[in-house]
Amino acid sequence: MTGVARWLDGIEEQAAGVLPPEIHAYFRRGAGQGLSVAEAAPAWDGFRLRPHILRDVSRCDTSTTVLGTAVDTPVLIAPSTLQRRAHPDGEAATALGAAGAGSLLAVTSNTAVPFSALEPSGAPWWVQVYVARDRSLTEETLRRAVAAGARAVVLTADTPVIGSHGRPGAHVADFVGPEDLYGNVTGTPDREAAEHAPDLTPDVIGRLRDLTGLPVVVKGVLRGDDARAFVDAGAAGLIVSNHGGRQLDGLIPTAWALPEVVDAVAGTGTEVYVDGGLRRGTHIFAALALGARAVFVGRPALWALSLAGAAGVTRLLGELTAELVETMRLTGVPELPAIGRDLLHLPAGVSCSVGSPHGR
Repeated sequence: MTGVARWLDGIEEQAAGVLPPEIHAYFRRGAGQGLSVAEAAPAWDGFRLRPHILRDVSRCDTSTTVLGTAVDTPVLIAPSTLQRRAHPDGEAATALGAAGAGSLLAVTSNTAVPFSALEPSGAPWWVQVYVARDRSLTEETLRRAVAAGARAVVLTADTPVIGSHGRPGAHVADFVGPEDLYGNVTGTPDREAAEHAPDLTPDVIGRLRDLTGLPVVVKGVLRGDDARAFVDAGAAGLIVSNHGGRQLDGLIPTAWALPEVVDAVAGTGTEVYVDGGLRRGTHIFAALALGARAVFVGRPALWALSLAGAAGVTRLLGELTAELVETMRLTGVPELPAIGRDLLHLPAGVSCSVGSPHGR
């Protein structure tokens, strides 16, 4: 699928030509020296494939379910803020793009777009939250999300504080106004009240579940012991994520962390997802082989949105899915449940049991 590679390889540079410079810089930046950002995609490149041959791959099926919602592709859209700076319709356009590809999106609570604007797209969506110091802000946001049809809550748990990195622009509120962030609360909250709560413990998972009646997915998991503790506290899903390398530099790549997390919750029925550096169909294939139910893409969706709105998002998802299909055909697997760890040769430093369950 060289067409996919050519478009993705140049998509950020094209987006830089249409985005305001400070917004492009905010979307792409990483923490510290940028080590974690730089390592994300190469970590997925480190896997090698061990294909089956002489298998019937005349038809390959990429459909699956995520927390009971049917999707046509395991490639989903990660939550990210300032989408209206990438396209006037923001998440409403992203939702239309996801719907066009039969996918699902997670929507940040820091959006200027009212959740009700997502409904016309018909796309399934999850609401992402940072629990605020003023819990009433989080509660209002979640009530509005439930009313607008959110199907799950994504708790971003790796930001008790915003990493400053010693540079200006670390906090989104440093260079944008409240009109860019607070589309789902009443009025403009005090900045201190809206800051992330630094005192969260795993019992917040049950509180969010009880408040919304929705399954809770914990985002930012990089360790097996944390993963098991969150499941014990009631999490229905986990997203292996290092926040796109934006919070703390030198964090383990998600490609390396994924198998430990999957193994830690094997047999519990918990769905595990992963984001970070997934840029090719072979990357997505490796993630599924390691036990991910689905993957989330973040920055590429922002570049696609800025270039072509909903059509760009649909194209991005469609081409990554087509590249996944090609990888499936050339490794002899006609459906996602057949993608197992036996199809991978692991890079040095990554170890896992070949027989570990997938959870699919």
